[in-house]
Amino acid sequence: MEKIVIKRMESEDEIAGKGYVHYKSWHETYAGLIDEKYLERHTLEKCIATARKWPDNILVAKDGEKVIGFAGYGSYRDGTLPDCGEVFAIYVLSEYHGQGVGYELMRAAVDKLPEYKKIAVWVLKGNERAIRFYERFGFRFDGVEAEIMLGTPNTELRMIFERE
Repeated sequence: MEKIVIKRMESEDEIAGKGYVHYKSWHETYAGLIDEKYLERHTLEKCIATARKWPDNILVAKDGEKVIGFAGYGSYRDGTLPDCGEVFAIYVLSEYHGQGVGYELMRAAVDKLPEYKKIAVWVLKGNERAIRFYERFGFRFDGVEAEIMLGTPNTELRMIFERE
């Protein structure tokens, strides 16, 4: 493993790499947690098209030229938490788990939101690995849940990080 670089997504190769990480991570993370038929429709082509469609506020983690993770960030999306930022997505290929890549991506995403004292993330109920990761970073559950449809109903839990 080379030195991991965290940077803004810019090139076509980075867009394709982000799409691959999105695709691969969903299949690694959500198998058994969400509807299998829904997961099957989460194709590499769709993930690359999404990366191309929404290139802003995306950071990629690279090992040499290979994109191995990404994070998306911005203002909190639904307006219920004014003056709050959000990390919309953070994924790292499983072969890089436990090496600090996710932590560096999260730190970089939070650093891109200096105007916000609070940062929110949503995590799928049952995604224990992600929950432990967010808790180690300093996120805490605030008691808010939302039902989302991923082929079948699923529950997301909101967690908040507060700067000191």
